[in-house]
Amino acid sequence: MELIKNLNWRYAVKKYTDELVSEEKIDRIIEAVNLTASSCGIQPYRIYVISNPEIREKLGEGSFNTQIRSSSHLLVFAGFNEITADYIADYIAMVEQERNLEKGSLNMLRDTITEYFSPQSREQNIIWSDKQAYIGLGTALIAAAELKVDATPMEGFDPKLFDEVLGLSEKNLHASVIVSLGYRDIANDYLAMAPKVRLPIDEFSTRIN
Repeated sequence: MELIKNLNWRYAVKKYTDELVSEEKIDRIIEAVNLTASSCGIQPYRIYVISNPEIREKLGEGSFNTQIRSSSHLLVFAGFNEITADYIADYIAMVEQERNLEKGSLNMLRDTITEYFSPQSREQNIIWSDKQAYIGLGTALIAAAELKVDATPMEGFDPKLFDEVLGLSEKNLHASVIVSLGYRDIANDYLAMAPKVRLPIDEFSTRIN
């Protein structure tokens, strides 16, 4: 199974080379994330793809994760701060259009989702959208591995700095999690040739028949 081979190949890269990832491969990774699962299907996060070195330098200020600055591309998963009724209505209308359904045929679904989110606090919305962004992050890591693009998922960044530099707050967004993309520097990354270490399957998983 190629997927297992690819996942055995990947690790969280510490040192990158100067080689750039092609835009074609970046596009395929983003497309994979766009196709991934999200609760209610409403995709409550956006992805910022940052290749500009000056912006990445700003974003990496004060962070011990040098991969923010040294990688080819940086993906910022930005979760919604609020799940608004207008957003839900627009999304459901798009579903109707894409599936050639009669306008208003999914009003019950729209109303159900809206009623679920309407009493939620801003903090609850943020936590929920972060969880959805992490699903996308997992897909990005798998897609990158399939394309033999190295990746490093990171939480060690200043979210307020990211929100400020990228202007996320004004867009009802906040930085949830980030991942750098590039190619491993085998000569200088101490983990590049290290064996992959994971728990034995029978310890990691439990079967209930």
